[in-house]
Amino acid sequence: MMATIEILGKSVRVEWSEAAEKALNKLKSPLLVEMELLFSCLIRKAVRFRQDSLPENFVFVTPQLKVRFRPVMTKACRIGDLGGAETPLTDFPIKKSSAFVPKHLFIDYRRGQWSGEFQIAASVNGG
Repeated sequence: MMATIEILGKSVRVEWSEAAEKALNKLKSPLLVEMELLFSCLIRKAVRFRQDSLPENFVFVTPQLKVRFRPVMTKACRIGDLGGAETPLTDFPIKKSSAFVPKHLFIDYRRGQWSGEFQIAASVNGG
């Protein structure tokens, strides 16, 4: 399945597997998917499946799927934090965050778990 949405004035192609579609159809409330771009010692991309977030700033893809982009940063850079537990994050006040909005998001559902990945740059074949 596929849809195109707009986040911060940029088009984002959202694709999800047939397994994800089946799982979405069983949900009582929309799945909240957050594309997180962490700026710290290193840059890290992560797709988070939220249940604890307020649904503000999320864009409907389908009635059962909402997506948002969230650039974040850590308050301090400690190399020891990179492999361990999650460090406290804060929103990153990028002046032009639209420049970092992902071009493509893929969502899957396997063995009872949601997974996802996103691309910031368009792929070579135009995707």
